[in-house]
Amino acid sequence: MNTSPMNTEQNVDQSEPAQIQPAPDQHGRKPAIRWLTYLLLIPLIAFATTAFGCVSLVCGIWDKSGRQQHAIAQAWAKVLLLISLSPVELVGREKLHLHEVAVYASNHLSYYDTPVLFAKLPFQFRILAKQGLWKVPFIGWYLHRSGQVPVDQSSGRAAVASLSRGVSALKSGVPLVIFPEGGRAADGQTKTFLSGCAFMAIKSGVPLVPLTLVGTYELLPIHTYHLTPRPLKIIVGDPIPTEGLTTRDADALTQRLHDVITKTYLAYHS
Repeated sequence: MNTSPMNTEQNVDQSEPAQIQPAPDQHGRKPAIRWLTYLLLIPLIAFATTAFGCVSLVCGIWDKSGRQQHAIAQAWAKVLLLISLSPVELVGREKLHLHEVAVYASNHLSYYDTPVLFAKLPFQFRILAKQGLWKVPFIGWYLHRSGQVPVDQSSGRAAVASLSRGVSALKSGVPLVIFPEGGRAADGQTKTFLSGCAFMAIKSGVPLVPLTLVGTYELLPIHTYHLTPRPLKIIVGDPIPTEGLTTRDADALTQRLHDVITKTYLAYHS
């Protein structure tokens, strides 16, 4: 997230040559920060993910509700935020209903989006994620054992089955968190939303709650593996009710969600 520089007057000694700062790379990072992430931060992230993943797998032997595994995921996420040196502000926390089932839909900017949401949303939830993640060691094992919902888009029938699993989770009383863009934004701008989140909210009769992430793209853009620490934000929007809507309204509801998140992102990303 960019911040406006303060205007200050500085007395410059013209007799001293100007110091040349290290040139930033294509994403604006200085070499020192880049090597810090390669040599220290990324290994710490890998170690934390492996360690918490192992603990979660052990808890999964007896924890069929997913509560303990969710608590472990929250602890993992908070550790990753500490490692990234990036504090998170939750704006509009009062709009989060701790015991109300809803579909929480967020923009998707970075691999760090998931840890940010796990660390700051103060209730147990399930996520919808690409089925390919289930094949990733530790991450996939956690997703399977903790009852997360895989999304298979290999065919129309598989996609409908995935949405049906999400509806079943909602009707069982578990909130869902979903990235309706279907993947990370390559340029930090909000992409077109898929209508699955609106479809599930309507079929389940639960509200659709916009979540807007700000700063995670700059922290860890797509196709990069080094961090740029910065303050992050989650902005909770007003819940959008779905009473009286049918699945024919899913596209219009999806567009409304997209407009809210895009407008919020532009307002806070300055």
